[in-house]
Amino acid sequence: MTTDRPERRLPLVRLLPNLMTVSALCAGVTAIRFAVEGHFKLAVALILLAAILDGLDGRLARLLRSESQIGAELDSLCDFVNFGVAPGFIIWLWALQDMKAAGWIAVLVYVVACLMRLARFNLGNRAIDKTAEQTGFQGVPSPAGAMLVFLPMFLAFTLQTEPFHGGLIALYMALVGGMMVGRFRTPSFKQVSFAARYVRYILLGFVALIAAMLAYPWVTLVAVDLGYLIVVLVSLMRGTSPPIEEEEPLDGA
Repeated sequence: MTTDRPERRLPLVRLLPNLMTVSALCAGVTAIRFAVEGHFKLAVALILLAAILDGLDGRLARLLRSESQIGAELDSLCDFVNFGVAPGFIIWLWALQDMKAAGWIAVLVYVVACLMRLARFNLGNRAIDKTAEQTGFQGVPSPAGAMLVFLPMFLAFTLQTEPFHGGLIALYMALVGGMMVGRFRTPSFKQVSFAARYVRYILLGFVALIAAMLAYPWVTLVAVDLGYLIVVLVSLMRGTSPPIEEEEPLDGA
């Protein structure tokens, strides 16, 4: 004798975070397509869109109480494509093809660094250092790394020039990869707090930033990147590296 169990129902609204994650992936993959076609500004804009969606999906999941393991895995895999693979290909197609092997090595260094950064983040969330990534980041997070690696493109778009020297771009790309796997502490802006009386000024500053992004997008992105680089340099000079934790080998042995 069998008994019919009521089928578990899931409100559609609880799927919104995963839908945003998948939308971010679609934006990142489409960015590669536009880069292949030579539409580099549109490609970079799609990566920016992916970064915005990536910043919203986790917060929406917590707001809706729809966090899940599969959502976390989707988010990590999409981050690798959007902020590792896609920026690497875009920079390669934009400036490094003439360098042949050296340019491709820089791309591989950046992409593998992004992979290792995300793997360490996932491991920390599960076991080793769960509170560390809540109060700050170890190294530059992958979305910020993608924005930093685009700095030469932002500069070229601002000055309306061709790509700068490919060797310098390749070296800078490898340097950004190194910053992503670094053990120094960088701030998490989720933890930034301020006195309630300053709310009006924060809102006005946000409005000014959005207006600047709409009116002068590339200049604004250059300024944001340079500002973040200053924050990273200050973190390095303060020597705020966390204690090195015992990590499992990459092959799981």
